[in-house]
Amino acid sequence: MSSHEERLRRWRLILGGENADGVGVTLGNIDASVDAALSALYDAPRRGGLGGSAPSVPRWLGDIRKYFPSSVVRVMQRDALDRLGLTQMLTEPETLEAIEADVHLVATLLSLHGALPSKTKETARVVVARVVEELLQRLESPMRDAVAGALNRALRNRRPRHNEIDLPRTIRANLKHYQADYKTVIPVTRIGFGRKRSSLRRVILCIDQSGSMASSIVYSSVFGAVMASIPAVDTRLVVFDTSVVDLTDQLDDPVEVLFSTRLGGGTDINRAVGYCQGLIDSPDETIFVLISDLYEGGVAENLVRRVGALQGAGVTFITLLALSDEGAPFYDQALAARLSSLGAPSFACTPDLFPELMAAAINRDDIGQWAAERDILTARGGDQAETI
Repeated sequence: MSSHEERLRRWRLILGGENADGVGVTLGNIDASVDAALSALYDAPRRGGLGGSAPSVPRWLGDIRKYFPSSVVRVMQRDALDRLGLTQMLTEPETLEAIEADVHLVATLLSLHGALPSKTKETARVVVARVVEELLQRLESPMRDAVAGALNRALRNRRPRHNEIDLPRTIRANLKHYQADYKTVIPVTRIGFGRKRSSLRRVILCIDQSGSMASSIVYSSVFGAVMASIPAVDTRLVVFDTSVVDLTDQLDDPVEVLFSTRLGGGTDINRAVGYCQGLIDSPDETIFVLISDLYEGGVAENLVRRVGALQGAGVTFITLLALSDEGAPFYDQALAARLSSLGAPSFACTPDLFPELMAAAINRDDIGQWAAERDILTARGGDQAETI
């Protein structure tokens, strides 16, 4: 096939073969199947469907998995849910088994959990467990390494043994002793890693259950489970809407944590922060991470006063407008700016950066500066907070 013919073929698939597309290309068998899979979704009326009966949905899912890479399949699945309202995609076990699972699918399943038929719920749990396992494989080691490393490096040793030497810091401290003839540095000053703290650091993850925070809940549950497995960190996980639920005792099973959440409903952030305030007995050793879009259904002024009190007591308070790959959702910019002005920076964070953020908090680094060094915009005034 010539390059000209290939360009026409691609344009035909893009334009959809309507009378006015001007291409006039006849598709081969495989391309015709690809075109049919695309047309079923993008040429169908919104709120329509992929056919007259449920079996057409798993067949369509099989087709798109056959012809498109996983990243495209996930986009098409989300488009089918959004454009066509295909809740039937998630209410039949055979469909769930065929679907390309990701964080967005888990969030959708959690929002529909109360409406899923009983025969589907067990399959949904298997799908969620599969995604959680994939996230753990991706995120557990970076999280564990970052947190354990921060705890070990919190106290420095100026007389380290050989295996305790922090080489990067030692080299930087001795650059003035560089020997050009030998192309080496003389370590006049040795800097070592500190030994682990005997005291616990307490990390409180306080998570908004409103619908826009669905992906954040998935990632928070995974990170919470990882941190809970680190002996030197006392991790608490609390979710809230207008009520507050402490899920700390379920952190050994992040799947159970997820199915204990209830997406949607109102929001009382002040009440949730007040509950978490009661968990704090050593403010200087506490890192409080509020994960919320800050649309407060309670009294915002009371929330601001409470956060100010926590900051004044020595708590490291961080507001994440989202913990997801999509960046910041819509959020209350005025409230985010007020919290930032108190010294509680507000910004969105990707899952890949979250371990590094927690390490910085454990080391008592300036979180606002940490964010700025990574080109993460924190909420100030009318600015829209973003994330890389």
